[in-house]
Amino acid sequence: MKTLDSLFQSFADYAWGLPLLIILIGGGLYLLVRSRFLPFRYFFHAINVLRGKYDDPNAIGEITHFQALSTALASTIGMGNIAGVAVAIHIGGPGAMFWMWISAIIGMSTKFFTCALAIMFRGKDSNGDVQGGPMYFIMEGLGKSWKPLAVFFSICGLVGALPVFNVNQLKQAINFILLEPNGVVVTDTSNFIIGLILVAITAVVILGGLDRISKTAEKLVPSMVLLYFVLVLIILGVYIEEVPKYLSLMFTDAFAANNFKGDSFLGGVVGGLILLGVRRGAFSNEAGIGTAPMAHGASKTNEPVREGLVAMLGPAIDTLVVCTLTALAILVTGVWQTSEANGVSLTAAAFNDAIPVYGNYLLLICISTFSISSLFTYSYYGSKCMSFLFGAHNKHYYNYFYIASILLGALTPLSMMLNLIDGTFALMAIPTMTATIILAPKVIKEIKAYAQRMHL
Repeated sequence: MKTLDSLFQSFADYAWGLPLLIILIGGGLYLLVRSRFLPFRYFFHAINVLRGKYDDPNAIGEITHFQALSTALASTIGMGNIAGVAVAIHIGGPGAMFWMWISAIIGMSTKFFTCALAIMFRGKDSNGDVQGGPMYFIMEGLGKSWKPLAVFFSICGLVGALPVFNVNQLKQAINFILLEPNGVVVTDTSNFIIGLILVAITAVVILGGLDRISKTAEKLVPSMVLLYFVLVLIILGVYIEEVPKYLSLMFTDAFAANNFKGDSFLGGVVGGLILLGVRRGAFSNEAGIGTAPMAHGASKTNEPVREGLVAMLGPAIDTLVVCTLTALAILVTGVWQTSEANGVSLTAAAFNDAIPVYGNYLLLICISTFSISSLFTYSYYGSKCMSFLFGAHNKHYYNYFYIASILLGALTPLSMMLNLIDGTFALMAIPTMTATIILAPKVIKEIKAYAQRMHL
């Protein structure tokens, strides 16, 4: 088991290493320049699309633009924004946040292209239903000879979509914030009960299919982002005199790397800090991984550009807003320098410091909602991969496998499984980005035609 554990650790480190960052960041920069900085030119138009100004009830698809974005955000706004940011600051200091922003800005163009392709090249499953996602745009856009790439994406998706990391972190948060301070001894039995509760909640939603998942996400996601936003604003209000100092430090420390405690990269600590920030950013907003196109591919629209514009708002909300709020809360309270805690516990320490008694419990509500909404969405991604590989009539089997893995995540420390899932999740980016870069000229052509039609 020890050998397997170290093997999976090496696999995850390599999968999230330099080659992946080159394809995600290099590919994203290419798309950003190639589209002549489209995310920024059409930003306000994207907000109008999201508001439903151009909705067509007769368009093919299953869900609205807003539901598609909520479903995609339900998977990305989660532990990456609360635990992931804390890890980045713990290792890299305030400067790590700057490189997370850079990855988000590049990620906006990647999300635009991948989700526009999900609508441009929708395929049909074995039931004849219209579907979208990287496996379908690889097959429809590049042709049948590229099927191995689509199969590779779907196999990685089956494992990468398992909820073990989320459940594991949520269990830790419940134990750290709720049970241990109230004198409850944490045992396998208490973890098993947490697992069973999560199984019950998840089963009710995911066995109802995409319609129930998207309707639940549509209600949960905006309200949980709002609650989190308000809580962090209270923390920033308490420490208002510290805010300007840390906002400027995020910029200056990004190039000085004075607080960086990790491994150097390309011969220097700044290189190590860039690698850390970009990796955490990619992990938090999932741009280029290929999960979001599966949600956006189900949107009710015949306009690929429109769906791409809605999708690109994801990294802006996820990394530029939510991750920045978490970072400021950790920095202004000073817990990043005084506490030995890491991950979700470090964020909890910041909330407890600024909002005594209630802060932790309110944070736990946010964490629970973030995590549980992620559980719903990932099951949908996994079942779409299952449907592509083994036929739509077999996709429901994935849900049972998925629900069983929730118990596994609650019961074990699972570093081995986490590394396996982490690594396969990263590998999903290879087929997604390869196909997106090859098909980019077709999206550019579509942008020009759309701009003419809409007089933009």
